[in-house]
Amino acid sequence: MSTSAADDVYLIKVKQGNTELGTIEFKLWPGVAPLHAAFFAARVAEGYYNGSAFHRVIPGFMIQGGDPNSKDKPRETWGTGGYPEKVKAEFSDKKHVRGVISAARTNDPNSFGGQFFICVGDATFLDKQYTAFGEVISGMEVADAIVNSPRDSRDNPLEKIEMTITKKSDKK
Repeated sequence: MSTSAADDVYLIKVKQGNTELGTIEFKLWPGVAPLHAAFFAARVAEGYYNGSAFHRVIPGFMIQGGDPNSKDKPRETWGTGGYPEKVKAEFSDKKHVRGVISAARTNDPNSFGGQFFICVGDATFLDKQYTAFGEVISGMEVADAIVNSPRDSRDNPLEKIEMTITKKSDKK
């Protein structure tokens, strides 16, 4: 049975050291941000995110991850890497509220290169300035555990929080 991209469910399996923190399930919004959704889905299919970290956590705001530098490069480079291809902004009326997945970027709104963040609190001050492209459908307790991890003065978790992202099988 074929489904549309809007029906696809993705899984972020999260671990910290040898401890499994759980799984975050989410859907992309191809009808809202088609370029971002397609880019993200393609990177998931390639295994691009596997082994990368949630490298920035700010309680009440968001958790950020997906930087390939966080796989095997020095910590001071985490947050500075990305895919060579960049995606242009796709601002919409979607609000940055708890559970929304959005595109991390530099000061250039057209610089999304794969890093993303999950809002753990409402962040509507980001509306129409950052591209929201998906939403968590279950597992926000895992995001809450991540955001409450001990962190340094730069909001980097003290211990690496690693992710593996896959597309959920159509089979139960």
